[in-house]
Amino acid sequence: MEAAKSIFSYRKYWAHRFGTAPFLPTTRAEMDALGWDSCDIIIVTGDAYVDHPSFGMAVIGRVLEAQGFRVGILTQPDWTSAEAFRALGKPNLFFGITGGNMDSMVNRYTSDRRLRHNDSYTPNDEGGKRPDRAVIVYSQRCREAYKDAPIILGGIEASLRRVAHYDYWSEKVRRSVLMDAKADILFYGNAERALIDFVHRVGKGEAVNQITDLRGTVVLRDALPDGWQELDVSSIDDESVSIPRSEGEAPAAVRLPSYEQVKEDPVLYSHTSRIIHLESNPGNARPLIQRHGDKEVWVNPPPIPLTTPEMDWVYGLPYARAPHPSYCGARIPAWEMIRFSVNIMRGCFGGCSFCSITEHEGRVIQNRSHESILKEVEDIRDKVPGFTGVISDLGGPTANMYRLACKDDETQKVCRRLSCVYPDICKNLNTNHDSLVELYRKARELPGVKKILVASGLRYDLAVRSPTYVKELVTHHVGGYLKIAPEHTEEGPLSKMMKPGIGSYDRFKQMFERFSREAGKEQYLIPYFIAAHPGTSDEDMMNLALWLKRNGFRADQVQAFLPSPMSLSTAMYHGERNPLKPVRRTGTEVVATAKGLRQRRLHKAFLRYHDAENWPLLREALKAMGRSDLIGPGKKHLVPAWQPAGTGKSGGEGARTGRKHKDQTFLTTHAGQGRRPDGDGPAPASASGAPARSGPSRSGPSRSGPVRSGAPRSGMPRKGKP
Repeated sequence: MEAAKSIFSYRKYWAHRFGTAPFLPTTRAEMDALGWDSCDIIIVTGDAYVDHPSFGMAVIGRVLEAQGFRVGILTQPDWTSAEAFRALGKPNLFFGITGGNMDSMVNRYTSDRRLRHNDSYTPNDEGGKRPDRAVIVYSQRCREAYKDAPIILGGIEASLRRVAHYDYWSEKVRRSVLMDAKADILFYGNAERALIDFVHRVGKGEAVNQITDLRGTVVLRDALPDGWQELDVSSIDDESVSIPRSEGEAPAAVRLPSYEQVKEDPVLYSHTSRIIHLESNPGNARPLIQRHGDKEVWVNPPPIPLTTPEMDWVYGLPYARAPHPSYCGARIPAWEMIRFSVNIMRGCFGGCSFCSITEHEGRVIQNRSHESILKEVEDIRDKVPGFTGVISDLGGPTANMYRLACKDDETQKVCRRLSCVYPDICKNLNTNHDSLVELYRKARELPGVKKILVASGLRYDLAVRSPTYVKELVTHHVGGYLKIAPEHTEEGPLSKMMKPGIGSYDRFKQMFERFSREAGKEQYLIPYFIAAHPGTSDEDMMNLALWLKRNGFRADQVQAFLPSPMSLSTAMYHGERNPLKPVRRTGTEVVATAKGLRQRRLHKAFLRYHDAENWPLLREALKAMGRSDLIGPGKKHLVPAWQPAGTGKSGGEGARTGRKHKDQTFLTTHAGQGRRPDGDGPAPASASGAPARSGPSRSGPSRSGPVRSGAPRSGMPRKGKP
């Protein structure tokens, strides 16, 4: 991996003399109060402005401010005209456009494409405050407001749409969002390093359209640059399915099939998806080129991960750690969820095929130091109103990947594995949890801190490698429930998800229960599952339902797999081929996929086998499957033969999806708990000790049950995304 220029090596821009703003300005009046006549950069975001390191616009805004630039924020502007985009005037350098911490389409629609009426990133949880495909719409309005102002894109929505991508909501392959937004450059992944370099070059007068060499960016070109060689993988056949090696000293770029080709050929789309993911290691990735009409979309290699000192600097900037005062104390659910939590790292090397973390943040874990993390805990204790002594989460994308990495840097540089833990944990992966255990112990000892909880999901197949870690976690850092993600019980769907077998879950469960008993605590695991993932048959879902019943789980709320842009699972869904292996025209594994609404609802119904509203659908399906033996009154049966009066007409949980309703109590029943009321009975304690309610999550808003969507894990506002 090439050496990266340190983010500390730049001389501050001249405007640093204005100092640090208590909040980045959102109005002209706030600019006047700071003595600004203009903004150098204006960030446009689909989220409410919360000045906190879990919100992307705050991270990027504070990073740019620390480099000496004047940064304004247009938060959830009225997109029906260009007027709201003139509120802060024309930026001296550029507009930075982001849809927000969540993809605007995932935020707005359920996995059944039904409209949501709430938005956890908006004051008072109000829906409809951001447009569909927000990045495109905001870019259009900025261009209308100031025709010649440069526009750059960033954040999860742009990052996952950097090349031609399957769009679940329109059921077609769309162009790179860089083309549709008519922007000048797109930043993908964690963009601090590239953005700092970019903004200083622009500040010195370099033209935006001349900056084409930055890692982690996507630009448009007319043709392959002089001196480059092209490695063509734009077609597939039975003989040639791998990426050719470059020859000689000339730099090489990998030519993907064009937008026009993948638009018409789902199998070629699956092949393209595989190539993109194989070219994702910063140590060996080459530029990707994809023809769109008469333009080349040029994807530079992924950004070099931040070092620990650089991560500490980003998270140590002077955040106000609060929503902007203009909201007057309005409830912002996403802020409430992370208000007392601390993000200790970025990235995930799990490589789950349905998850967006790898595509956005990469597989290399970027860690903060103990000192930086403990300092943030102390800041929460001393500065955040309402702190009661409980840190609600000390985690990240995966709670127990902190400081886990390849044992050898040279090996990591050449690795092209899609996952470090599938099909087995790589022998070159360091799985030592000692540093994390030490961090937990230091955090617990801080004065004024009563409890440190771990609410982020953890990778249990890694955890069982360290019984000391599991004991430490279970004894001190679980507040009644711990969420983990088996995703399924059957080998068919698990092999498509790149998840371990259910045996790993059983081993972790045994350790969890043993250490809970030794600690004298009654604690439960919250297992997450995905309905209707590619490769899942009706029989697979039936077997999962039987497993749930045997183990005493009754899930309150479920969702089906949502094909997010760019994921490998989405390539399976659209192309019906397995991109985890080389894709050929013939002989390639065909992946059966639940696409029809009826079958997707059936898969969800299996996960809510206990809901009488689902029994007619399940009885019909079981009879068609030749499993009438599962219909009856006994413990061995899945659903009864009788139907309660007035039930069986609303379609179970699926009929409630998308309807605006009050916060739901978490009604999942666990083995040993006994049955609990379906009405307004008290909810069990959440990790923080308070009643657990539905709210923002990694997979989207309003997910309260342990069986969750396969939507991209981008909902939690924990990572700084531009």
